[in-house]
Amino acid sequence: MVIERQMAKKTVRRERPRKRAEQQRALETRTSILDAAIAEFAERGFEGASIRAIADRLGLQHPLITYHYRSKDILWRAAAEHAFEQIRAGWDSSAPENSDLPPLARLREEYATLFRYTVAFPEFHRFMRQESLLNNPRLKWVAETVLAPLLERLIPQIVAAQKQGLLPAADPILFHYMMVSLTATLSGFGPEMQVTSGLSAKDTKVVEAYWRLVDEMVFETQTCARSARDGEARKR
Repeated sequence: MVIERQMAKKTVRRERPRKRAEQQRALETRTSILDAAIAEFAERGFEGASIRAIADRLGLQHPLITYHYRSKDILWRAAAEHAFEQIRAGWDSSAPENSDLPPLARLREEYATLFRYTVAFPEFHRFMRQESLLNNPRLKWVAETVLAPLLERLIPQIVAAQKQGLLPAADPILFHYMMVSLTATLSGFGPEMQVTSGLSAKDTKVVEAYWRLVDEMVFETQTCARSARDGEARKR
């Protein structure tokens, strides 16, 4: 009996690493599928994309994808959630909600994270642009399911920074979408910029220079303006 229990314990110890390895492989497979799906939907749009083409991108058999995602619509929604989960994870790392960062500093980190994601994965911007028709059911779904919680996080920070005089007194939604446009500039106009100027959106120096420009125009300019106003007030 003792020997049997010992053997059972050894079997369990051997099975645990095997199960963890299998779970890790399954996670990596799903991540690869979702990244390939974003690229396919970005290039061909929802109607033109196919699960078979996504499988071909990965060198996988078509049934392996349908095993994880039964339909193209389910796959699209999973891909959208996957992208925004990565952005949210970046926010939680650089500017967690329970941090002591003031609103403007948090916003700077959050939009910088969004920018870095779109630079590293430019297909994401094109993926979202493909769904820009007003009555598109997928756009409505992503707005309600994914974008609304993100806005609930960002808008109060924008309002707080505006009350401190550190951001322009504009509609917070307009400010947000201005920032979304700025973060997507290199991913959206990178190919055109390279043709017109020879600057590559993949060049680290170009990426850093662009974000420094955004940072100076949007965040540092407002901070300097506030400091100048405070200085003038003290002189009076």
